[in-house]
Amino acid sequence: MSKTIPVSRPAARQAIVEALAAKAIVAAGGVHLPPVFLVGVRGYYRDTMGKPGMNDRGIYDDAIFVCGPETFAAFNANTDPSAFKAAVASLLPGVHWYRPGKHGISKPGGGYPAFRPATKGEELPVKRDGESAVPSKRPGVAINIHRGGTSTTSSAGCQTVPPSQWAAFHALVTDQIKRYSQTKFPYILIEGPIS
Repeated sequence: MSKTIPVSRPAARQAIVEALAAKAIVAAGGVHLPPVFLVGVRGYYRDTMGKPGMNDRGIYDDAIFVCGPETFAAFNANTDPSAFKAAVASLLPGVHWYRPGKHGISKPGGGYPAFRPATKGEELPVKRDGESAVPSKRPGVAINIHRGGTSTTSSAGCQTVPPSQWAAFHALVTDQIKRYSQTKFPYILIEGPIS
């Protein structure tokens, strides 16, 4: 297995993940969660991968949980840019709405299936490397959820899932939102680790 990917999938309990999601949606002004939602945990493996006590970049030390009435599935993930770079965007914790779409739409062939922000102009609140304002005065644009790389997390600010898990992750999210007639879903990013 690659040194960038944990040897196991995240193992948080469903009740804990769903309670954290419910708390976040209320804090964001929402009343309840829709049937299907995602929870990202930045630094899930904070103390067991990379430098202890740090949320590292360039490794899949985070987690994404797919939650629904009939499903609870865990995937390794990356919620940070792959490396530090002036002005690169990092998505801020909170409730962010996403929809099915494609990543890499400006490349020949029009990209591949992914999930894109379901916001005006695809803008999301971010902090930027080297800038002191939080959130940044410049929102992040197209902070997608997409397939990462094997030797790198392949992120310039997006949320990524290892290629070995991407197909299952994408198929599960797509199936669940179709099953419950959702055109979009909340992605709730929280800071970890969680117990």
